Amino acid sequence: MSSVYDTVEPSVVDEEMLQKAVEEQGPQGQAGRIARDEGVQYHEVCQLCLDYRNILKIDHLWQFTSLTKLQLDNNIIEKIEGLERLTNLVWLDLSFNKIEVIEGLDTLVKLEDLSLYHNRISIIENMDSLQKLHVLSLGNNLLRDLDNVVYLRKFKNLRTLNLAGNPLCKESNYKVFIAAHFPELVYLDFRILDKQTREEALSKYQVVINDMRKEDLLELKALDVKRRDEEELQLHKDAFVEFLNGPYLFESMYADDTEAVKLAYLPGFSLTLLLTFQSQMVALCMQVFEMGLEQHHRRKAEVSCFFECSLEAVRENQQKATELVAAFESCRREMQQTTDPKLLEAQQKQHLDETCQLRDKLMILELQLVDQLEEIIKDFERNITDMVGGFIESVQGIYPFITTCRDLENNHNERLQEIAVAALDKAAANELEEDMPEGEQLPFFDKDTVMNAVSASHDIHLLKIDKREDELVTRINSWMTVLMKSIQDAEGKRNRKRISEIHHYIDYVKTQLDEVTLHRTL
Repeated sequence: MSSVYDTVEPSVVDEEMLQKAVEEQGPQGQAGRIARDEGVQYHEVCQLCLDYRNILKIDHLWQFTSLTKLQLDNNIIEKIEGLERLTNLVWLDLSFNKIEVIEGLDTLVKLEDLSLYHNRISIIENMDSLQKLHVLSLGNNLLRDLDNVVYLRKFKNLRTLNLAGNPLCKESNYKVFIAAHFPELVYLDFRILDKQTREEALSKYQVVINDMRKEDLLELKALDVKRRDEEELQLHKDAFVEFLNGPYLFESMYADDTEAVKLAYLPGFSLTLLLTFQSQMVALCMQVFEMGLEQHHRRKAEVSCFFECSLEAVRENQQKATELVAAFESCRREMQQTTDPKLLEAQQKQHLDETCQLRDKLMILELQLVDQLEEIIKDFERNITDMVGGFIESVQGIYPFITTCRDLENNHNERLQEIAVAALDKAAANELEEDMPEGEQLPFFDKDTVMNAVSASHDIHLLKIDKREDELVTRINSWMTVLMKSIQDAEGKRNRKRISEIHHYIDYVKTQLDEVTLHRTL
């Protein structure tokens, strides 16, 4: 293999190579000519083989977004790169290359089968995101550290592992070590892990195995907690009230407020003032949070009801169409069994008329369904619009969450202004105590500076409140718009498909009738 590479110029994956490979591996004959005339659609390609092409660098693969299987074996690739967009890859072969570092695989989260056989890899690393990995081949590399293999324990679906040909395989306890640390592994180095090896591993590494089981249990619990937290957060996001079930909005108001720390040292300012403001904000946020979840469940139920009604309407319509076609097919079979020429001629004329009538009836059924679904969609759109509008009004007006938030902030700001004015009066009378930390002092002799600090703090808080309002309103309106568009698009697609089915069926029946007529004539 190396002698061939020594005489062939190294290459880079380019447009010409890709087009040639797709054409070679695509349909042949008439289908292939049609595909070439229409142009190669890289985003539709599911499998691609680029082996034995003396490839040095991976490039230009970003358009192959539907790719599930990629062969890049038997090249001279030195670095794993250019695969970031291939997020649907399930099978990847990079064997027989010159790769030294495992990298560039972070986005391939669907990968199940990975071969890095016969490369120059010395460390197993950078594979954390490949949680679906089922088969891994790292044979004939430069792996020396047996403990490094423990890294692979994070892949709970790993059942086949090949490490044969690495220096670490010379360790006397290699096979038993692997069996002990990978209890779910079925195949090691192309052979099944037998019962005797597992029993020996259990005996030799009992303490290690017990510790691993404890770690696994803790990890499972942590993952379960993380999963529940993620599901809960997703529910809150779907309800558009995430991070309103606590002090998060209040904390965000102060996160970028550099003046608040200084204002807290004003004479007369107490922690009670801030805590009272916080508790009022949190209570208000919790109320809108609970209302948001309730509204979300109502919207979800409405959406579910809509799809059930739509599906039922389609089923009923399909049943009527099926009955019409079944009756028609029964008559058609009777005609096909007729042998009398005169009777057959009369039946054929009648059958042609019935075919046209069937087409008309099927088209009428489809038009009725379109009208019915249009009414269902209109009712749903009206209901969901009312729900979304009601929720927005609850946040903005009728139940004035945002208005009340602003009122709380305004009240807090007024109190802060009173404290600032009192502090300025004390400063003018030289009655202030020198108890402010260095770097936090405000120039109290300057009224404008103090009041500007109060105003700046107030503006930041109002900006955070307004931003949260805009985010909620924009996202829920966007959700409704996207939902309605998807429903309209799906209905349009269904209608076009159904009309096409009717025309194809009628054309098929007429073709069959012509063939019967021709056959009887001959």
